[in-house]
Amino acid sequence: MSIAKVIEVLAEGDSIEQAIENAVKEAGRTVRNIRSVYVAETQAIVRDGKIKKYRVNTRLTFVVSDGD
Repeated sequence: MSIAKVIEVLAEGDSIEQAIENAVKEAGRTVRNIRSVYVAETQAIVRDGKIKKYRVNTRLTFVVSDGD
């Protein structure tokens, strides 16, 4: 049996995909064994009638202990 933990990460990017990748990349600096990402919410920042950035609220799951 494995023990996993879930953390919430907010990230931003020029596309939704890039925002998701940024969430995983930034969390990966200090968190090891990330196994999945769940996108809970998406937002867009609008200026002058145009989308400038996308934001995602994600939940990342990572394994803290692999059981024998």
